[in-house]
Amino acid sequence: MTSYRNPVPTVDVIIEVNGGIVLIERRNPPLGWAIVGGFVDEGEAVWTAAVREAREETSLDVVLTEQFFCYSAPDRDPRRHTISVVFIASAEGTPVAADDAAAAKVFPADELPSPLVFDHAQILGDYLTYRRTGERPPPTR
Repeated sequence: MTSYRNPVPTVDVIIEVNGGIVLIERRNPPLGWAIVGGFVDEGEAVWTAAVREAREETSLDVVLTEQFFCYSAPDRDPRRHTISVVFIASAEGTPVAADDAAAAKVFPADELPSPLVFDHAQILGDYLTYRRTGERPPPTR
């Protein structure tokens, strides 16, 4: 029997709150700052996973405002090949780290921490360009 090694579906959520963007400091490797997100559970829609992950990691109830883009470069996650559907969301309140987030903090768009894990610097760069120009990344991203 053939063993398949298919990419794993994930979600990332760019949460806009209090004039900034919520990022989490990861409790598990790879360590560092990241966009809120995680794996989609079996039987779960990506938008449901996005809302769940945001609540689990930041204690915020988010409203998804749009589906931003899909990132699928085979090397985007050092653990395995993942495909991430990225959403933009809004929330009110102060994030409180929970689940696998060691910290949760709101960063002004011009003061994002560096380095960011995974391909999140690219995602946030694309997001900031989108907010500034209205242009999304090319489909080959």
